[in-house]
Amino acid sequence: MPIEGNGFYAMLGLAMRAGVLTLGESGVSKAISAGAARFVLVDAGASDNTKKKFRDACAYYHVELFETQVDRLGQAIGKPGRMSAAIAGGSLGERLLTLAREG
Repeated sequence: MPIEGNGFYAMLGLAMRAGVLTLGESGVSKAISAGAARFVLVDAGASDNTKKKFRDACAYYHVELFETQVDRLGQAIGKPGRMSAAIAGGSLGERLLTLAREG
């Protein structure tokens, strides 16, 4: 079920400006395997292949995976068309994780 809270998306924009996000399919994959990702976001509009790739990688490396509403990920970070993002730890990452879990 996609994340719906507007507070989450507003905080995601701040995280982008703070440099807490890793974007793009290869960057997110590297962050997951390196242990640098606290959790991962995939846009609901991403292809089934992309979703499966991240679902499998996150399951293997024990990283939480959340799905955003269609096109909200790119809109929230100011980069339309982005389908995936890895969020690093730290206080901002932990706050985002709490908001994501709340839905």
